Amino acid sequence: MKISKYLPLSAVVLSSLIPALTYADPVSKQDTIQLLEQEKNSSDVYKAFFPSLEIARKAAISFHGQMLESHYDDGYLIMELTSEDMEKLETFGFKFEVAYEFIEQRNQILEQMQNRLQQSLDAPQALSSEITISGIPGYSCYETVEETFAVAAGMAQDHPDLAEWIDVGNSWDKTQGNGGYDMFVLKLTNKNQTGDKPVLFINSAIHAREYTTAPLTLEFARWLVNGYGTDADATWIMDHHEVHLMLQTNPDGRKRAETGLSWRKNTNQNYCGATSNSRGADLNRNFSFGWNSTNGNGSSGDQCDATYRGPSAGSEPEIQALESYVRSIFPDRRGPGRNDAAPEDTSGIHLDIHSYSELVLWPWGDTSQAAPNGTAMQTLGRKFAYYNGYTPQQSIGLYPTDGTSDGISYGELGVPAFTFELGTQFFQSCNTFENTIKPNNLPALIYAAKVVRSPYITPGGPDITNLSLSDGASDSGVEPGTPVTLSATATDTRFNNSNGTESTQNIAAAEYYVDESPWDDGATAIPLAAADGSFNSKSEGIQGVIDTTGWSEGKHMVYVRSRDASGVWGAVSAIFLVIDNDPQPPTNYCSAAGNNASDEWIGEVGVGSYSHASGSSKYSDFTEAKTGEVVPLVRGGNSVTLTPQFAGSSYKEYWKMWVDLNGDGDFEDTGEEVFSSGGASSSQVTGTLSIPTGAALGKTTMRVAMRYNAAPTPCGTFNYGEVEDYTVEIGDGDGGGNPGTFENNTPFSIPDNNSTGITSPINVTRTGASGTVSVSVDITHTYKGDLIVDLLDPAGGSYNLHNRSGGSSDNIVQTYSVSVGNQDSAGEWGLRVRDLANQDVGTLNQWSITFE
Repeated sequence: MKISKYLPLSAVVLSSLIPALTYADPVSKQDTIQLLEQEKNSSDVYKAFFPSLEIARKAAISFHGQMLESHYDDGYLIMELTSEDMEKLETFGFKFEVAYEFIEQRNQILEQMQNRLQQSLDAPQALSSEITISGIPGYSCYETVEETFAVAAGMAQDHPDLAEWIDVGNSWDKTQGNGGYDMFVLKLTNKNQTGDKPVLFINSAIHAREYTTAPLTLEFARWLVNGYGTDADATWIMDHHEVHLMLQTNPDGRKRAETGLSWRKNTNQNYCGATSNSRGADLNRNFSFGWNSTNGNGSSGDQCDATYRGPSAGSEPEIQALESYVRSIFPDRRGPGRNDAAPEDTSGIHLDIHSYSELVLWPWGDTSQAAPNGTAMQTLGRKFAYYNGYTPQQSIGLYPTDGTSDGISYGELGVPAFTFELGTQFFQSCNTFENTIKPNNLPALIYAAKVVRSPYITPGGPDITNLSLSDGASDSGVEPGTPVTLSATATDTRFNNSNGTESTQNIAAAEYYVDESPWDDGATAIPLAAADGSFNSKSEGIQGVIDTTGWSEGKHMVYVRSRDASGVWGAVSAIFLVIDNDPQPPTNYCSAAGNNASDEWIGEVGVGSYSHASGSSKYSDFTEAKTGEVVPLVRGGNSVTLTPQFAGSSYKEYWKMWVDLNGDGDFEDTGEEVFSSGGASSSQVTGTLSIPTGAALGKTTMRVAMRYNAAPTPCGTFNYGEVEDYTVEIGDGDGGGNPGTFENNTPFSIPDNNSTGITSPINVTRTGASGTVSVSVDITHTYKGDLIVDLLDPAGGSYNLHNRSGGSSDNIVQTYSVSVGNQDSAGEWGLRVRDLANQDVGTLNQWSITFE
């Protein structure tokens, strides 16, 4: 199993101890090689040139099973089509040509997968296990089924008050005693907080080949669990709402897709032949409500077709498990008639996460008639699409679809249901997922969790953005009695109007609550004022002064919301206000701060093994007097990772760091600028913080500044960004007089697809316990996701530095902090580099080891 950087230790342990989480897939490697060969022989793949973007979006719904890639800007879709499919599309103005380039690239990838599998069959057992450790080759950012389950089970074990891992049924293979998987739901809520909690239910990966879907949903779970207690919105959502996640809705099929197969359906061998890669039922045509209701137009009765609906409604065990669970968490709020609307006060939301097509969809999909609650769902759909930039529309395409997932939630129960179609490919690149799909869609999922209490009402109201508190009250804190200014923006315009225009109104009011939510009985609302003196526009600055007199020490939750002229209160946003009874001012250094932290701020500072995450602020004091924390530094190089955080759009930021090396209360002396990003970037910045070898040992102050699009200075203010101060302690990195840094500058070529790899030696003459060492690595390679990099100590111990993460990104230039304990420093150390995949090659240019 691939040990992902995202897996906590408990998840790794659980994956080896819990039978349900181990390698349950029964398909042999030889069978998979044959299935890959079947797919290579499929040549009915075309560029389908569309007459308009509107027609293309609808085709992506009706012909979703035939879609392979979308190139909207270039005017065509890549589709696998029968002659009958082509005739249907021709009536809408489509034209076709064979997609030779796509077929060639697909077959190259499939052949690589076959070769990998054949290697593992031919190799000795030890090598075989090493070859297959890669998980999803080429897509290291996507967890396998086993990894997904291990992470979720780890959350439940590590955070039993917040997470529960629930077995709700079995996959088809498991029902047959043929391996397979349990069907699980991850339930997230603060169990210690009682009350009426509305439910957000999300299922993902119902179509196996849609790689991005389960990882996005799992990332949402991480945001909720890891943010509890540190992120105010994550905290109140977990306190007052429930989130239920069926991460892998089609685990048997997903396991086939992990081999590179374009597998969509489940693996039911009763349909289309037990050895066919077209077998199984399309789970998203097998739901009970509306099953086979469009006279064959919305699904197929052909067992080998991509949209085969199954022999009867809800025939597949995966759908039986999902439907039973949904009925157990949502009450029935809709009447039996097709035109019966659910009451406006219905709570709950169901999201079905798919790929691809960049769409947000809502019922109905089997008719062009609007659903009885269609207008309200349209409003929420346009709100979701504001965040991810997708096209919002009713889920009717060129033709209807039937037996889909919205049937159980909206059709039966009246709960608003939506489908997200992520991205532009089923096998989306990790670069696109990490930099576009995940950051654009996570806010949409967070918004769903916020408005789940009244989803037919709240989305029509204004949103709160740019929420901040003065005097660092949300981070380092203030003394009780300090007046704290709350500032924010209320806006009623955050809708995607690319497919129709949503009605908007002026802001009419705003208010905040302290340590109680607006829906709590007897909660006290405190009004906020318009920053310009009157509420008369659709976007308003709002502000108020919070009196903290008599407040207890610790974190207090401040809830903020706004109402528009139509009388609708919008979604709540929250921020922590921290009370510190004994604040200690930092050493009398010059003041420095950003003037505005509403759009961007320092999200996280990492130095060596130390890291500190924080929220929006113009200046933050994280010195030892405030936090009790000290950042360890050594003479020489110290690895640095600096992460910006943005409220919405990302901006280019310039970073600098200073250390008061001589303790004279300023950062102006030679050598005290210890790091510069050298330019502005919107991405995370990494590098080396350099402390001179003659620097005085002991504690002093470090200043970190991030400024929008220009180099910051250690003193003064600037328009956008943030400044943070830390206490650092400079340690003796040279081992008490012995040489502290040792290096090997001899280049080593890294052999391609070789499990032995190369080992570059360094002879260390320093003696004594090694403790924590810094290992700086400089590797040139065209696909670092192929590489495993280990530090080897003189006694034969191995410490993994890099394990096939990073996908197709180039090069590894990084400093790692490694704890090797009492291992004696003297002797031969080594850096082992192994390339475990074909084609891409590279060189270990140099490496060094520094003893602190």
